[in-house]
Amino acid sequence: MEKTRISKLLAERGLCSRREADAYIERGWVRVDGKVATLGEKAFPDQSITLDKSAQARQTARVTIIMNKPVGYVSGQAEEGYRPAVTLITPDRQYDRDKHTFSPSHLRGLAPAGRLDIDSQGLLVLTQDGRIARQLIGEDSEVEKEYLVRVEGRISGNGLQLLNNGLSLDGDVLRPAQVSWQNDDQLKFILQEGKKRQIRRMCQMVGLNVIGLKRVRMGNVSLADLPPGKWRYLKSHERFL
Repeated sequence: MEKTRISKLLAERGLCSRREADAYIERGWVRVDGKVATLGEKAFPDQSITLDKSAQARQTARVTIIMNKPVGYVSGQAEEGYRPAVTLITPDRQYDRDKHTFSPSHLRGLAPAGRLDIDSQGLLVLTQDGRIARQLIGEDSEVEKEYLVRVEGRISGNGLQLLNNGLSLDGDVLRPAQVSWQNDDQLKFILQEGKKRQIRRMCQMVGLNVIGLKRVRMGNVSLADLPPGKWRYLKSHERFL
């Protein structure tokens, strides 16, 4: 059994991100078998690694925001001619049923956990919490993402079968998906990965053109009745897994 950097072990255990782990270690907030850890230190995977109450309190204070992103906004960094979705997080756009109080400090370090294309709409998660980001977009993420997709065109004979299990993108075999018709021009996709423009590219491969795409769920958190362009805080009892 080989030793591994403590920051990596903390991330693998879902306690924090590697960047957060290094910051906590520098502050003396991480212990290995009861002893204060040092930056760059390694430990065996079966050793006890704990976070100090100060680190736990900092994590609790971090916010996660649920947004119904409209078409025309980019999910991440600003692009020429288009604004990032984070600019919609203002007090006047907060969902009126959300009783949490907005603070400008909630915008610091807030980043999207997963992309949603500029021409797509629906559920976008932005978070200050590295644990949630890793849960949603980490390489080993098992969180389902559900989309309603309007299409036009004529699907190939075995197209639905291929969409469910049988396509590759960028040289990689895609994970099995759950794809089904909802009506004559709308499909439901449930994926556990998120390659760039994945659904649009999958549909093109079976003869379909996407004319509308809306993400409605990530794990156990759904868009529900949140209006387009509005946002709310993740509730204390809500969990993605």
